Amino acid sequence: MSSALTDLCRFPIVQAPMAGGVSVPQLAAAVSEAGALGFLAAGYKTADGMYQEIKQMRGLTGRPFGVNLFMPQPEHAESGAVDLYAHQLAGEASWYGTELGDPDSGRDDGYDAKLAVLLDDPVAAVSFHFGVPTPEVLDSLRRAGTFTLVTATTAEEARAVERAGADAVIAQGVEAGGHQGTHRDVPENDGAGIGLLALLAQIRETVSLPVVAAGGIMRGSQLAAVLAAGATAAQLGTAFLATPESGAAGPHKQALTDPLFARTELTRAFSGRPARGLVNRFLREHGPYAPAAYPEVHHLTAPLRKAAARAGDAQGMALWAGQGHRLARELPAARLVETLVAELAAASTALSAKEEGR
Repeated sequence: MSSALTDLCRFPIVQAPMAGGVSVPQLAAAVSEAGALGFLAAGYKTADGMYQEIKQMRGLTGRPFGVNLFMPQPEHAESGAVDLYAHQLAGEASWYGTELGDPDSGRDDGYDAKLAVLLDDPVAAVSFHFGVPTPEVLDSLRRAGTFTLVTATTAEEARAVERAGADAVIAQGVEAGGHQGTHRDVPENDGAGIGLLALLAQIRETVSLPVVAAGGIMRGSQLAAVLAAGATAAQLGTAFLATPESGAAGPHKQALTDPLFARTELTRAFSGRPARGLVNRFLREHGPYAPAAYPEVHHLTAPLRKAAARAGDAQGMALWAGQGHRLARELPAARLVETLVAELAAASTALSAKEEGR
């Protein structure tokens, strides 16, 4: 591990910041206490809501932790396409006994206000999704003592991350659960995502930044593989989704290993941006017709998703999950970190023995 990341965590494991109430302080604190790097997700929260979680986190651990921010999105959605999708979802609203959300509820996710909080009261690490912050923002965070990471899904995006002055890049393979962190949402590129190992090699040959590998990693042996391929650490989300500390709804956790949900798919059905989730009724029925309109579609479907969760109906929820979801383990977060580290050590020992035997 690079010295900067070594200062933040004992083991090369980063808990992915999962927005929507999953990466709660209890989860992130347990991960940090276990020697990995826990992350809070500020996405979809107010600046004050984020601050309150940071305060709660500090009451649970004295170890370093991070906060993830969503970048503001440009206006490019066609209102007619969003209106048409709202008409298609009218039956869902009637079924769940709720109203559709207001698609014009905001595009910047309180970005500036959240940055102000993080500069006034710094945390150890801040990561960014859906784009690259300005060099001025990254420099301000660095001067505040914060380590910065930015997601990239291509080598070109990684180059933009390096030019902006981030401390590390998160290489997000197409296997990853939840939203793809593409810097620009280009519908023509749907389905053209790059697998993690291929992406990792491309990014390693393009930039000199430390690389955190993300996408489908569920076992210590996979962690060993990405470290051997040049990653500094690995970011795991779905692996922590099933832990008791995770804030994911019960039906979501159960669906990870339920044979009824056999595969994942990238979809715009729930948010208007490509995101990987377990294939359920809502995804099948509405995915083919969802417009490229984020965050409008996210705001539009939010009441539907909440109503489905209250009803315990996994068929109407956004069941975000990576391709390795069937490998999920219902272990406490600290025990999961301990298990991953043991598996990593075993895989590394086996690799060394094989090398020595040649």
